[in-house]
Amino acid sequence: MAIGYLSLGSNKGDRIGYVQQATSLLGACENISIIRTSAFYETEPWNMASDTWFVNAVVEIKTKLSAKELLAECKRIENQLGRTASKSGNYEDRTIDIDILFYGSEIIQDDEITIPHKYVHLRAFTLVPLLELIPDFIHPVLHKSITDLHSDLENPEMVFLYGTRVEI
Repeated sequence: MAIGYLSLGSNKGDRIGYVQQATSLLGACENISIIRTSAFYETEPWNMASDTWFVNAVVEIKTKLSAKELLAECKRIENQLGRTASKSGNYEDRTIDIDILFYGSEIIQDDEITIPHKYVHLRAFTLVPLLELIPDFIHPVLHKSITDLHSDLENPEMVFLYGTRVEI
């Protein structure tokens, strides 16, 4: 059994509903058990032009699936919830996005999958929920804790606990 951390995010339609549905669908999978979830965060779009902020959360899971099988299951759930592939190759608004951030302390890099996620250390929207769940976890490639990675962010996007952001 492996412990994994998945980032779930939505900035299209019923953002909270899509993250909740994705969590439920993950938990309904035969070989995935949800251990716990972070709070929901409202986050500024990262590296994309969009006026719609995301709702993000991180889910801690236990699974018998290999990392590649877990990736396939995440893609199946994304498709089930109406996620369409970007035609331009750029980031676009999406009903749901599920990324594998960590799969135990494994390091995997090939044409299909990169674990740890190649941008986990650059995104406040992944690090803030990870701070809630595993602040002392050591990134297996960078050899820094989640707390240290968050402290190292130079220009983090804005991240608010859901429902606390005030629009001006």
